[in-house]
Amino acid sequence: MKKRKLGSSNLMVSAVGLGCMGMSDFYGPSGFDDNVRLIKKAVDLGIDFFDTADMYGVGHNEFLVGQALKRVRDKVVIATKFGNMRSLEGGFLGINGKPEYVKAACDMSLKRLGVEVIDLYYQHRVDPETPIEETVGAMADLVKAGKVRFLGLSEASAATLRRAYAVHPIAALQTEYSLWTRDPEGEILSACRELDVAFVSYSPLGRGMLTAKYRSPAAFTENDSRLAMPRFQGKNLKRNLKLVRQLKAVASSKGYTPAQVALAWVLSRGDNVIPIPGTRHTRFLRDNIAAVDISLTPEEYGTLESIFAPEAIQGDRYNEKGMSVVNI
Repeated sequence: MKKRKLGSSNLMVSAVGLGCMGMSDFYGPSGFDDNVRLIKKAVDLGIDFFDTADMYGVGHNEFLVGQALKRVRDKVVIATKFGNMRSLEGGFLGINGKPEYVKAACDMSLKRLGVEVIDLYYQHRVDPETPIEETVGAMADLVKAGKVRFLGLSEASAATLRRAYAVHPIAALQTEYSLWTRDPEGEILSACRELDVAFVSYSPLGRGMLTAKYRSPAAFTENDSRLAMPRFQGKNLKRNLKLVRQLKAVASSKGYTPAQVALAWVLSRGDNVIPIPGTRHTRFLRDNIAAVDISLTPEEYGTLESIFAPEAIQGDRYNEKGMSVVNI
């Protein structure tokens, strides 16, 4: 497995990580033991960068990741996030970046993960009611206390990243980024390069859309959160599927899967870009890892960018409420 540096930290991580959210929440039912085996297989195959959050499964995902990785703890990098509050029943309670909450959330994550220190601790969403300086100041206190090694932000704007960095170095910024979500291009990616911040791409396969696995709304289970996203609805989905078919044609012409080509494109965006695709299947895990060794020509990359030009994508990536709390 090739490695990439996690920003200004001293951590080198696998060029492709593993996003674990879907093992506990949002994408339908999933077996605990099966997912433990998958995470262990990921380690065997060279992945050492694992992403979770306290909100995924209302703590279930952190426990899952901690159990799966406890025997190889010193060989892996575990990233988790705080800030999105949920009730025990799963309802969303808002965003909290208040210093006292930051520290309480960290203690709970440490307990669920079963670790003494969190390698990378993100603010999951920026709290518009709390100055970023206060939130990051509390996160910096966690570093001083030895509970956290490095800090990150998720879905923060370039301006917020700069303000945060002035308080304490930020190792990584995590934001959705893929062929069909190119919002970070421009100011955010430029700021990351300037400040030596790793850019961690979540949903680099467009929440599964860029795998070409899904062909209609009927392909999703009833409780699948994607059905609430405009891109996966009605006419928007039909139009977006036409783009995916073109991706599939490009991939087939090279002997690759659509997912591999989509990941190769993300990896080509810079040495500081680290995608963390999620999967619950060993076959797809192997395919994702193989994308590290794929290299397309500039013309082929250009073709992909033309197919997925931002104006060609139909529908927002979140509903109105979700879009109100990103890129703050």
